[in-house]
Order: sequence, then C-alpha cells, then structure tokens
Amino acid sequence: MTDTTKSTPTKHEITHRETCFKGFYQLDRLHLRHELFDGGMSPEIKRELFVRHDAVCVLPYDARRDEVVLIEQFRVGVIGKHSNPWLIEMVAGLIDKKEEPEEVAHREGEEEAGLVFSALWPITKYFPSPGGSNEFVHLYLGKCESEGAGGLHGLEEEAEDIRVSVWSFDDAMQAVKDGRIVNAAAIIAIQWLALNRAEIRGLWS
Repeated sequence: MTDTTKSTPTKHEITHRETCFKGFYQLDRLHLRHELFDGGMSPEIKRELFVRHDAVCVLPYDARRDEVVLIEQFRVGVIGKHSNPWLIEMVAGLIDKKEEPEEVAHREGEEEAGLVFSALWPITKYFPSPGGSNEFVHLYLGKCESEGAGGLHGLEEEAEDIRVSVWSFDDAMQAVKDGRIVNAAAIIAIQWLALNRAEIRGLWS
C-alpha cells in the first residue's frame, strides 16, 4: 500500500532556459533539478517545453431544449493519427491579450458560432498535457439559445473555417461513447454535463 502521509516535494530550480523556436507558438529548453520523493535533489535534466497561451473552451448549452452547440474544424495535429482531421469540438480560443477568461468565452462564442452567452458556468480548470506544455485550460458551460444556430463561421484573417451544428444532449453523449468525439475538452465538458444536467436544467430552463 502506498504511504500517502509523506509530503509531496515542492522544490525545483531552473539552472538555464533557452528559446529554441519562437513563432505563433514557442519551444523552450529547460535545464533543471527537482526534489525527489525519497529526499535530496535530482541530477540536472533537460526538458523541452511547448509554451502556449492559456485557453478557454465553452460548451454552449440550451437547457430548455436540452441541446448543445458543437463546431467542426480542421486540426493539423490529427493528421496521421485519426481517420479524419476535421474534429468535433467546442467553442474555444486563446487568452492572448490582457483579458479575463470570461471575456474570451463571450468573444469566441460570437466569432466561432454566432452565439451570445447569457451566463457562464465554470466547469473546471486543467493542464491538458503538462509533460511537455504549459497550456492551462479554463472550461465553461455557456447558456445560450440553440434555435437557429448553425452555418459557417470563423475569422478569415485567422484562417478559420468552422461549421456549427446543434446536437441533442443524448446524441452528443452517444458521440463521446462511440469515439466520434475525440477532443479532450469536449469529452470532459459533455461528461460533466451528464453528471450535472438535472441541476443545470432546473436553474437555466
């Protein structure tokens, strides 16, 4: 049995940091040491770090109609790993200015799906890939009217080509079960909604 009474290490030191690449994203190489579980410090190790802006993801939900609004767009990272690089996702954007996450949520709702959120419900915050990236995700449920939602959206200057569609909650949940939705944020948000749907519908319907 694991001894959970021991304290978790807290110390680390970065001895050198270099930027290997800087474009829209940035790749840094860190030379560092960290405290070990059994005491003392590790030898110096090198780790590459993908430096990204933090992100905001929103699952638009119409509680009265029990429908979610999802988007589809091309994702380069999927090529060669999945049968189709057009993924089913949620409204999302990067915090690339001095903005609060809620401001990004409202802006991206309009830009990517033509939606206005009348309320935002914080779901959780998480690191999607902390072994090599510092991205931090703010995840929300967005209260919206799904009637009339759909069509093509996105900003031309950002090369966005986004198709918007309305799903019943049951169909979206089934798409998660079937593996048609493979985007992490969407899986987390839809499963969270499954657990909290009665409460949300009671408050938002």
